[in-house]
Amino acid sequence: MFNLSTSLTAIAAVLAAAPAYAGTTAADPAAVEPATPALQESVDSATTDAPSDEIIVLGTRRTDRTATDSASPVDVISSAELVAQPASDMMDVVKNLVPSFYVGQNTISDASTFVRSPSLRGLSGDQVLVMINGKRYNRSALVQVYGGSDTGLGRGAQGPDISAIPTLAVSNLQVLREGATAQYGSDAIAGVINYGMREDAGVEIIGRAGQFYEGDGESYQIAANAGVRFDGGFINVTGEYTDDGQTSRGVTRPAAANFASNFPGLASQLPNFPGPVQIWGSSPSNAYKFLVNAALEVTDDSKLYFFVNYAEGEGNQSFNYRNPVTSTAVDSNGVVRTQGANGAFNNTFYLTPCPAGNATCPAGGFVQDTNTFRFNQLYPAGFTPRFVGKKEQMYGVLGYKGTSGQFTYDVSGTLARNKLTLSMYDSANFSFGPLTQTSFEFGDLIQEEMNFNGDFTYAAEVGLASPLTIAAGAEFRKETYEQTAGDAQSYGAGPYAVAQRLYVQTSPGSYTFAGTTAAQGVGASGYAGTSPQTAGSFSQENFAIYVGLETDLTEALSVGAAGRYEHYNTFGDAWVGKVNALYKFADAFSIRGTFGTGFHAPSPGQSNVSIVTTSFNNGVAFQSGTYPTNDPVAQFYGATTLGPEKSTNYGIGFILEPVSAMTLTVDGYRIDLRDRIGLTQPFIVTAAALAAQPALLPVGVGGQVQYFTNGFNTRTQGIDVVGTYRTVFDEASLNFTLAYNYNDTEIRSFNPLVISSAQIVDGENLAPKHRAVFTTSWALGGLSANARVNYYSSWTSAQDYGQTNGVAHQRFGAKGTLDLDISYTFAEHFTLTVGAQNFTDERPDKLAPTSTVQIYPITGGTADGQVYPRNGGPFGFNGGFYYTRLRIKY
Repeated sequence: MFNLSTSLTAIAAVLAAAPAYAGTTAADPAAVEPATPALQESVDSATTDAPSDEIIVLGTRRTDRTATDSASPVDVISSAELVAQPASDMMDVVKNLVPSFYVGQNTISDASTFVRSPSLRGLSGDQVLVMINGKRYNRSALVQVYGGSDTGLGRGAQGPDISAIPTLAVSNLQVLREGATAQYGSDAIAGVINYGMREDAGVEIIGRAGQFYEGDGESYQIAANAGVRFDGGFINVTGEYTDDGQTSRGVTRPAAANFASNFPGLASQLPNFPGPVQIWGSSPSNAYKFLVNAALEVTDDSKLYFFVNYAEGEGNQSFNYRNPVTSTAVDSNGVVRTQGANGAFNNTFYLTPCPAGNATCPAGGFVQDTNTFRFNQLYPAGFTPRFVGKKEQMYGVLGYKGTSGQFTYDVSGTLARNKLTLSMYDSANFSFGPLTQTSFEFGDLIQEEMNFNGDFTYAAEVGLASPLTIAAGAEFRKETYEQTAGDAQSYGAGPYAVAQRLYVQTSPGSYTFAGTTAAQGVGASGYAGTSPQTAGSFSQENFAIYVGLETDLTEALSVGAAGRYEHYNTFGDAWVGKVNALYKFADAFSIRGTFGTGFHAPSPGQSNVSIVTTSFNNGVAFQSGTYPTNDPVAQFYGATTLGPEKSTNYGIGFILEPVSAMTLTVDGYRIDLRDRIGLTQPFIVTAAALAAQPALLPVGVGGQVQYFTNGFNTRTQGIDVVGTYRTVFDEASLNFTLAYNYNDTEIRSFNPLVISSAQIVDGENLAPKHRAVFTTSWALGGLSANARVNYYSSWTSAQDYGQTNGVAHQRFGAKGTLDLDISYTFAEHFTLTVGAQNFTDERPDKLAPTSTVQIYPITGGTADGQVYPRNGGPFGFNGGFYYTRLRIKY
């Protein structure tokens, strides 16, 4: 529950570091003249907020609002600060800078490793609206159906994949920290993130190389930006290539250690030998990213503009090890535990069919002789599948905007397509026995979007302290979700999907029944492709209109209001509204507040995703199916059409500017969210259910079924604190920045078919409730230095490591990390940086033995080799990373 006293105490503790600087005489920022433009950008890179006079574009249709006179809390993060982050993925860049933004490391998480699901203010990735230059960015093709704490805050979400955006293309990142559905449409519940693209002229090239302290995870990045401004327009082009190597922070399985000891001649054939047979760490990946931003004046007061984003990326993920033999190992409690072999390795496949026309050995039976196959002939030391994901993102916007007196207009169209292609190698479809493939293509997941927007404003003089800004607009949007079929063995059932009936020859031409073998699981081991029966394309259309009013009623009081209506061809209508206000008591002190309603429309992917995968429970394979809400299988278990999630947002805060170079904002918020969309708990298929609903046959008796439904309500409360201070000390410029977030989510009511007790624990405690970033920078001449302290409070992972009576079995402790870098600018255009992220090499707490987690002294990890929590926690478990970067700018 939200505790104001606790929150204020935490804020005070974080601010305690600031008084040493509060008394320093502030200098006029304009008087601080660095030696070079490159140095100025280096100095700016230590500040997460832009100068207080920078115009903001989020949360308002006015063109004269800054971060310190906005009725909506908005953070502005500079291009230099974004580029200074030594991360290849925009997800990690934003996580390092925005305290309320959370995303896990996701080590072995099926497709959720390739497209991670972030969270803002504890809400899921599709409850945050992402935009580029003020235009909606498209969703990824992946619906997050993977279970466990890896997707604990975003299971079921289908949000944008911002990893496709090249960092060097961004001029600034603006983060609106309040609900804004009435202004921007579906999804803007937790807030809005807008990437402003560069329009400047010149050439900039950045190369970075680094690796982790443990000597792995080599990371390389090369990025270039070139811009040209000409009479009547500009064009700016950015390209980026990144290549990140594998990290490994686990140990081998006890089963693999036993195998190497018992079969030394085969030890070298263990997967990844001599390393762990399955790898807990960041997957190797590479990506190309491009962005073009351009505009051309048509008249003195209007211009045609377009911007295009294209990206390709590939990741290669370790899966779980398939053990070929059974052994035992003693855990840390002295208990002897069996390390079971994968069931397919225990099975003998008999290859001689019964002779034709023999009554004692009927058709379909097999002769039990020496003509056999066992899977250890294919994989003598077992196998670890490698799961491959290839991403492709295409996004383009063409628009025309301009002004005519006090009237502005902006009409645009957007086309976007995101594709995820999944495949696997070093695997098998056990039901095909010796005829199995070892590589599989699972098909494509595709998300396509088409948007058309018209936005108009008019500043009317009505005798108030400022013109009345009247905004209105309309939008048409069409989304299409598609699944294509994989190759036949990726999903199919081979001849050994049914138990073999065996016969022993007792005399020439005479046979006796000898029993049956075990039936084998269908589909590729580890993941199953899309079948032609479940492939398909599904669309959703909506139309929206909105109106808004903003003005200054007096010199001290600014107010705004907006309303929006949307109609969807799937679930119907949605009405939302918003009001906010800012009152300036004095030049140095203002208060602001907001109230609004919002919604998130279920996506076509959430309504129509269909996946049947092979899962394991104690080595026993079963089929697990996620079915569309309109499918007979889902409806057999009670599925109904998805409706929108609905929110009510409240916010109140203040802005303090005690001196010209110091700003402090404090904003409290509450988000009540109803009818949240989630996946049901699995329904176990019985023989009676299969007889009543034949469409359950692909899952089969003992299989599991789940579907999406509106199933729970939450309340999220918290406080954001952002403070900046700039000064000059002994001719050196000094900047200090504090960003703090306290966030608490409570699941207030729920359908027990949708939310388990472990999911409740994770929903309320997976992300740290307290997160703070304190940054300081120093610059003199051509030399500059930055230091950043990151604080993360404690957190839990109940779905992965158990809980009892709503209490997680292990709570991972609070941690702090330190980032350092030093830069030197020479020959005016060149800047060399050396730095370390997580300089002190902090890791999350190691897993401890509990009633649900066993640690094995033989290896020092769990039965599957884990040492640290698998989702990596709030800052990952890879440890310290050092790097060098060279920047060239003309």
